[in-house]
Amino acid sequence: MFITFKKWTALYIVTILALFAIFAAILWQGSAVNASKNLELAQEGGFVLVIDPGHGGFDPGAVSSDGTTESRINLEVALRMEEMARFLGVETDMTRREDVSTESDASAAVRQRKNSDLKNRAEHINSVSGGILVSLHQNSLPQVPSVRGAQVFYAETEGSRTLAEAVQAALNTAINDRNKEVKAAGSSVYLLKSAQVPAILVECGFLSNGEETALLNTQAHQNRLALTILASVLDHMGKGAQ
Repeated sequence: MFITFKKWTALYIVTILALFAIFAAILWQGSAVNASKNLELAQEGGFVLVIDPGHGGFDPGAVSSDGTTESRINLEVALRMEEMARFLGVETDMTRREDVSTESDASAAVRQRKNSDLKNRAEHINSVSGGILVSLHQNSLPQVPSVRGAQVFYAETEGSRTLAEAVQAALNTAINDRNKEVKAAGSSVYLLKSAQVPAILVECGFLSNGEETALLNTQAHQNRLALTILASVLDHMGKGAQ
């Protein structure tokens, strides 16, 4: 069946598939055949990969010194992950596909709009049968601009921590120059606190770090993040289906 991608050329698709095979071998420490088997098991498991690009619209999230907004990077990585997943036959769902917020009343005060946005996202996520949530964000720590790297937070729901650990291990291998550990989101992250499905939040990098911000603005690094997260999720779900 012929599949049309808005911005992808045939060469780009071939490159992505080649990268997938390479990362599968690195992340899963096995052969391409085993990686393929895990993917088939993940698909047969019937889960839906729910991708949540954090912030959007009136809420840009963190903003770097050069004006890079978290909401834009979140969306770009999410769209790349969705394209890869759908090409591989994995069912997906997105909380947004454009630079918008999901609040119910755009005329309300900013705080109310943010709360409404989060509530609507949580309701949407929990309405997806068999959903598994990956929420994408960018970190910022201006007081310590040297800090960088991707880190995963997990919800209290069953399966969230083991999923987070699988994704974190992959990010430590393929993205981070120093290993990071997963952390419980607790009650401070509304979306994960409200999730009724296995749920993780990935802080893909630090917009307070100039070098990492430059990387996050490149298609190559966005592809690397999307592919690393997707491959580790699929591998984890494939193992769970065995």
